[in-house]
Amino acid sequence: MHPSGFKNSLKTRIKKHGQAIRWFFFNTFRSFTPEDLRRALNGLGIVQGDTVLVHGSFDAFEGYKGKPSHVLSVLQSIVGGAGLLMMPTMPFSGTAVAYARTNPLFDVVRTPSRMGLLSELFRRSPAVVRSVHPTHSVALWGKDAHTVAAGHHLARTPCGVGTPFAALLKRRGKIIMLGTDISVLTFYHTLEELIEQDLPQSPFTQEVFHLSSKTREGLIISTDCQLFAPAMSLRRNLHKMTPYLKKSGAWREAWVGGLKVITLAATDVEAVVLQMNQQGIHCYD
Repeated sequence: MHPSGFKNSLKTRIKKHGQAIRWFFFNTFRSFTPEDLRRALNGLGIVQGDTVLVHGSFDAFEGYKGKPSHVLSVLQSIVGGAGLLMMPTMPFSGTAVAYARTNPLFDVVRTPSRMGLLSELFRRSPAVVRSVHPTHSVALWGKDAHTVAAGHHLARTPCGVGTPFAALLKRRGKIIMLGTDISVLTFYHTLEELIEQDLPQSPFTQEVFHLSSKTREGLIISTDCQLFAPAMSLRRNLHKMTPYLKKSGAWREAWVGGLKVITLAATDVEAVVLQMNQQGIHCYD
């Protein structure tokens, strides 16, 4: 074997060995069940009737003794029928502009979510409604799901006024991050539209994109919207919010097994962003 091939093979074996040790550790000493997850979320203030937006990475569920579907069941049971559970179901993994340039036809029924296993599984679940938007659709379950989803395709920007993300703020909702960090906080785009005039540069494209979507009934409808400017997206750094959120008491977190769980109230995030804005501090490098 060539020396470089041997070296790569050795690295692969070491990596697999390390993963096996990690798996053994978490499954032996830091395992947790769906009921443990439920208790953790209740302890972080998630209760019946809440409107909740969830970001989750099932890859981070180290030590978890359950199925992905059990996670969804826990989330649904916590907010209950009087609550509203939402997950982003964006159909791309790069930038919205790059995706839009491919001239896609978004199919609300068939286009998969690229936001991870939990998001895609939730999208396919019974009684889940998906908002019609070519780049930033949202899956919703619970009270007022149809009402909150309606009209998303008419919004000026993907997450601003008239979208489920803006409804999260209006309904004084909460955000749950399961194994993800604040960099995935799609709700921040709602606030970007709110403070757009105060930012040194607009985070949105000057170009208006003309995109198409297929509804559940098979109708083709149009969306004319501004997307997120790639140059500003590269500079966006939501970690700059973290110390302000923690100082204000808005940041709540807990570990359950090997999973880090973070919860935030949308109104608290808004208050912190507005405070930072008044001080001339923005979430861009």
